[in-house]
This record gives sequence, C-alpha cells and structure tokens, in this order.
Amino acid sequence: MPSPFVIDDFGGRIATVWSELRPATRGLVERALQAGATGGPASRNFQYDPRADLELSRFLAALDDRVAEKTDTIDAEVVRKLRSVADTCASVLQEQTESAEVFAQLVRRAEMQKDYNRIDQLADALTSRFPPSEICELARSEDVIVRELANEALARCPVSMLSGLLNDPVDAETARSALRRQVAEYGSDEARRLLQALEQEDF
Repeated sequence: MPSPFVIDDFGGRIATVWSELRPATRGLVERALQAGATGGPASRNFQYDPRADLELSRFLAALDDRVAEKTDTIDAEVVRKLRSVADTCASVLQEQTESAEVFAQLVRRAEMQKDYNRIDQLADALTSRFPPSEICELARSEDVIVRELANEALARCPVSMLSGLLNDPVDAETARSALRRQVAEYGSDEARRLLQALEQEDF
C-alpha cells in the first residue's frame, strides 16, 4: 500500500491530490492495493459515493499523466509502481462508478492501452449498473467508442425504461433513437407500437 514516502516519490502533483483525498477514499485505495498484493478479495466495508468517484477520478488522471511523461528523471521502478496504483484505482472505479464522465475516462484509458477486454467489461457495467439518464449522456459523447457503447446499451434497455425518458427535454430524442434501433435491429413490436403512438401525438 502506498506509504507517504512512495506517494512523495511519485511527484508533487500526485502527492497533493493524494493529500486532498478524504481518509475513507485513501483507505479504499490502500485496501484495494493490499488485496491485489495478497491475492485476496478487497474489503467492501466502505461507503462509496459521488465524492469518492470524483476524488478517485482526479487521482487516476494525475497518475496516468505522470506515467505518460517522457522524462529520464522517473525511475523505472517508480513507473512500474505508478502503473500498478493507476490500474488498481481504475479497477475500483470500474466496479463502483455510476458517473458518465468517469465511465468515459475509463473507456478512453482502456482504448489508449488497447485493452479491449476491459472495454467489454465496461460495456457490461454500463448495461447492468448505470441509470438511463447517464447512458443517454454518454450516447451524446464526442468520443466514438463511448457513444457506440452507450447506444448499444440503450438498444438493449427495456422499452418501459426508455419510455420513462420520453418526457425529458434533454433525453427524449436519444430515447426515440434507441427505440428506432430496437425496431430496426431487433424487430421489437413493443418499441414499434410506442413509436407509432408518439407519431400520432406529434400530429
């Protein structure tokens, strides 16, 4: 687990971000690192909340930026530790986050690493864990892979879930597009009937 000496060894920005984490969030990272080192399961006795999401996202960004620096001043062993802590942090976020912004960060990271297995895992998490409004936000992303993953997830959502978005001024058109895709790709009669009803309302 990262001692103050190791954290300081990672550079000033990382040390600062680490010091700004709440003790509970630092403990979460430390337990995950310890579990990874021993091969045991990580403790789940913690309260994960949106603040932890934000804190871990910032910490991961600082770690990845440091790894990406092309400098001879970073020792190879320090780089190895940086990558290990960053991967652990990403894994914790992948298991817990319900944030569109963090999901996009994790997809971009996996894409840069050409880690397609992780992208598949993130797609599964998107379908099983994320609220529809967050998936709709991702479906409007400028990132092609993020957008496609979100649109695919929406196309697999129950029609009843998509119908709940149709009165939302931001998400309604995204939901309609998902319903059209369900009709075109899956031949959904339920989605077709709902679209027909919407067209009649429009007229």
